[in-house]
Amino acid sequence: MPQDPVLDVNQLKTYFYLDDKRIAKAVDNISFTIYPGETIALVGESGSGKSITALSVMQLIDKPGRIENGTIFMDGEELVNLTPKQMTKIRGNEIAMIFQEPMTALNPVYTIGNQITEILKKHKKANKTEAREKAINLLNIVGIPRAEDIMKEYPHQLSGGMRQRVMIAMAIACDPKLLIADEPTTALDVTIQAQILDLMAEMKEEFQMALLLITHDVGVVSEYADRVLVMYGGQIVEETATKELLNNTKHPYTMGLLESIPNIDEEVDRLGTIKGTVPPAYDFPQGCRFSTRCPYVMEKCLQINPELEEVSPNHFVRCHLYEKEDASK
Repeated sequence: MPQDPVLDVNQLKTYFYLDDKRIAKAVDNISFTIYPGETIALVGESGSGKSITALSVMQLIDKPGRIENGTIFMDGEELVNLTPKQMTKIRGNEIAMIFQEPMTALNPVYTIGNQITEILKKHKKANKTEAREKAINLLNIVGIPRAEDIMKEYPHQLSGGMRQRVMIAMAIACDPKLLIADEPTTALDVTIQAQILDLMAEMKEEFQMALLLITHDVGVVSEYADRVLVMYGGQIVEETATKELLNNTKHPYTMGLLESIPNIDEEVDRLGTIKGTVPPAYDFPQGCRFSTRCPYVMEKCLQINPELEEVSPNHFVRCHLYEKEDASK
């Protein structure tokens, strides 16, 4: 694997300053890297900070939010201090993003062809004929039948799966180095979900992109990700290679996520659940942010938020349980 990462995020903090003077620490001091051709999964429940992390990378944080601290290097270029005009050149060309719901991401009043060709004209300086030919080719690449007819249609005329394929075609139009997919299969049925995930994996290999896959579905991770970052309460609580995470789970939160997945080889009356809900980002508990839901909570957990520490080679965990384990050796 090359030494230089495509994306290098270091000590990122993205806070939202609410009207009643509360501060929502949506992303609170996270660091991670993604290398060329690698798929990283960002996993956690809704409210964990996954999407805000992606929007921070894209520099799409609106008021009352702002990046409070940290650096985001894309291919060696620092993004946080770029002007909006400079960042517009990076988006699409260097980084592309597929959003959760393609019906809201696609413009309902423009045809599919118009939306793809505009990207090519703006970012690749293609003329009208070149843009049309490339757009039809992109639709063919992502497996859309009748590509020439689809060019003339509007988003509402397509199924959810077809709209998501259009989004992928638009995302790869300018050969980005990083593709961010934020819950790309949320509104789709299971069969179409698998097709879309397979397609993204194929596109990643074909165009040698790095892929940041944001999901709450740990089952998806096992098949598509090289490494996993588990987020909770705006922080990374566990980080390691996918195989290591599945075979040697450490953090109680990750254990809870894995226990909630059905196993077709076992008869289970009831799936595991994690009690309670993710606390709002303006009201995290003192100490460990998972302490109010953790089955292994100790007195120390209620007072001190643990650091993310390496508990075995390339396996990082934010949990007091492993400090105790180290002390007893």
